[in-house]
Amino acid sequence: MTHTSASTASELYLGLMSGTSADGIDAALVRFEGEGRTLRCELVHGNTFSWDATLRGQLVALGQGADTVSLDDLGMLDGRIALAFAEAALSLLQAAGVPRGRVRAIGSHGQTVRHRPQGDPPFTWQLGDGNVIAERCGIATVADFRRRDVAAGGQGAPLMPAFHAALLGSSNEDRAALNLGGIANFTLLPAAGDVRGFDTGPANALMDVWCERHTGRPYDADGAFAASGQVNPTLLARLLADPWFALPPPKSTGREHFHLDWLQARMEDTSLAPADVQATLLDLTARTIADALHMSQPDTRRVLACGGGVRNPVLMARLAAYLPQAVVESTAAHGLDPDYVEAMGFAWLARETLAGRPGNLPAVTGASGRRVLGTVYPA
Repeated sequence: MTHTSASTASELYLGLMSGTSADGIDAALVRFEGEGRTLRCELVHGNTFSWDATLRGQLVALGQGADTVSLDDLGMLDGRIALAFAEAALSLLQAAGVPRGRVRAIGSHGQTVRHRPQGDPPFTWQLGDGNVIAERCGIATVADFRRRDVAAGGQGAPLMPAFHAALLGSSNEDRAALNLGGIANFTLLPAAGDVRGFDTGPANALMDVWCERHTGRPYDADGAFAASGQVNPTLLARLLADPWFALPPPKSTGREHFHLDWLQARMEDTSLAPADVQATLLDLTARTIADALHMSQPDTRRVLACGGGVRNPVLMARLAAYLPQAVVESTAAHGLDPDYVEAMGFAWLARETLAGRPGNLPAVTGASGRRVLGTVYPA
């Protein structure tokens, strides 16, 4: 998937993002002007690069709680992920016809393999060595954005709310930005008051892994598999009973909690039709998102969705049905390509880091204060 527009900017930033679903590396070349509420950004070029199938299999297994067999394996995986990110960045620049010398910095999210903000001690871990990216690309790279927030007592997630607030907020209505990646998360954007944000639970992660197991396809294109089934109320109730959903914000989660074993442990009836389980998982996503919004910002009038779930019309329709008081629409209606919002956000975070500005919001993550995020790897 590619998006291009003309640009004559002399200073650009490049964002790299691979989310919980590990369905590809999103790369976005972005031009920024201004900051805060005056921020303007232009997606100069964007593309999504597929993971090598074997490498993706390792990432999905790790994300679901599997252990690596050795430290050597983990170290090599860190390097392979970084090489894939570097290749994505260089391929994007080649396609855009932009020399690397015009890019001020790369902001690389890496690939999350563990997220334990409630651990003792808490930690989060994204692989993809920034040294390798900087060396291969010859561009200053900022990576490892989440761990400083966790060190300061925060969840390390979500990190997009400050970016969302600058680009999608309105003084005329309460809004919410909704990222439908592997995990769903909200940025609450009230017309007046503090920006807040938190994860709501699974979005595509469970649906993708169930779809792949039963159809061989890595995701449910257009929601057709879910649409062919019926929601099972008993299974839905058992899934909704997980105590995580009742936790108050700030909170975050990942594939290490909501994975295939988690689902199967709650399936008393193993004879359920696979399509019915898929329909139930889709309803779980929509229901938990709606419940979280009703609880946290009930007067929301507009939900601006981004991420891969925007491409699932069945999910978007279910969300609209659960949120009748709000307009549910893609961020595309507001000038932001929904496929690249997060990658653009990590380009923005790299910019903030180099400027010495904080990238987190304590009201969102629960950190003890605002912090400059990430580690800088010079070109």
